[in-house]
Amino acid sequence: MRSQTAPPRSATVTRPPGWTRSDAVVLCVEAALLAAAVVVGAMLNARGVRLHADAAPLFATWRPHVGWGTPLALLLVAAVVLGPGPRWARTARWSVLLAAGWLASVAWTLALALVDGWSAGLTRRLTVQAEYLFEVPRVTDVPRMLAGFTDRILDFQPESWSTHTAGHPPGALLVFVWLDRVGLGGGAAAALACVLVGATVAVSVPLTLRALGAADSGRAVLPFLVLLPGAVWVGASADGIFAGVVAAGLALLALRGPATALAGGLLLGFALHLSYGFILVAPLALVVLALRPTRRRAALLGAAAGVGAVVAAFTITGFRWWEGYDRVVERYHQGWAADRPYGYWVWANLAALLLSAGPVLGPALRRTLLVARAGWWSDRAGPAPVGAGWALAERARRLGPVVLLPSTAALAVTAADLSGMSKAEVERIWLPFVVWLLVATAHLPGPSRRWWLAGQAVTALAVNHLLLTVS
Repeated sequence: MRSQTAPPRSATVTRPPGWTRSDAVVLCVEAALLAAAVVVGAMLNARGVRLHADAAPLFATWRPHVGWGTPLALLLVAAVVLGPGPRWARTARWSVLLAAGWLASVAWTLALALVDGWSAGLTRRLTVQAEYLFEVPRVTDVPRMLAGFTDRILDFQPESWSTHTAGHPPGALLVFVWLDRVGLGGGAAAALACVLVGATVAVSVPLTLRALGAADSGRAVLPFLVLLPGAVWVGASADGIFAGVVAAGLALLALRGPATALAGGLLLGFALHLSYGFILVAPLALVVLALRPTRRRAALLGAAAGVGAVVAAFTITGFRWWEGYDRVVERYHQGWAADRPYGYWVWANLAALLLSAGPVLGPALRRTLLVARAGWWSDRAGPAPVGAGWALAERARRLGPVVLLPSTAALAVTAADLSGMSKAEVERIWLPFVVWLLVATAHLPGPSRRWWLAGQAVTALAVNHLLLTVS
């Protein structure tokens, strides 16, 4: 019989509450993966292999530094992690909680950006030749730009688009053109837009969970979205805006109401014209629609109508998404992608993902897998309706959003990784999926969450103070 004697005092002090040996094993695997990616990347760079990432697996340069944002970030970490943040997240009124979560996320992102300084960290991030702002002055006629957009995707021709503009559908460029048209042109306004919109994931993701019947999980996840290590790249890159738009679209699909699904479809349709990779958001959207408590069919029709309306509008103006994607694949292999070795990046991408999602990712996903396995074989909810396909769908739906959303996001990231169309820079490119992966943190034991939040914060601070990241 197992002894009921209390463990030695040293054991109770050194082991965080809720910590298991399996968590330690997963953390060791994560550390080994990251170390291997750094060491192998350094060796390949030394041999002249063209990784085009000086601090592989991150697209960054080694440059230890501090800045004005350092004390601000440390103060915020102390307030959220060591202060009443996690407890307050469990008890505050939803409206107050979501507003505070967004403000805290904005503050965390700005503090990290200001470690590099106002100019290097924000205002000059989006003004370099590869970025969208480089093209904004050249767009004098929006309909004409859209009609001829595909013809300018390929490189090595007159008036070909710059790297980021060519690599995305025209919606990404349109965002910054619209900002310029309303008087918010320039690097500072563009960077702040990325921060302000990107921080809304701390509202949209918990709101989605609440609408799908997992309000307590939404509260548990919110602090992890606030102290998102990926905030290093939200401030400032356009991928921050992309993450915010995708998360808001999915949240609208989850909310009840006659027009919310249509609005969500419109946002997700526009997201499809922000990045070709957002075709992988479709499974997440289907999961959200399947988990809605009521009116699933009507919501599906409304969402489809919204997506179809946006696709039709862009097609009518002359931009055909499928033709743009075909050209982008060719442009992709005209540039650095032709040099970057798939054999390194197919696994080193996962190391970069760890730095964007934080060390909590592996343990949280492990617990999600355990819950999924137990829930899948549980019949306590009673038999499913007749029909094999329907039975499987019902069994999957019973797993709930806290299992299905991070699992689906993990499958989307895996598909993107194996495709070879994501080689490097995924620490920012995969941000729209990272925030849904972190839904898995709802499975962490309550007493251990402060430790995990501290680990998330340390990861972000280490990356931002040791490296000079590039958008």
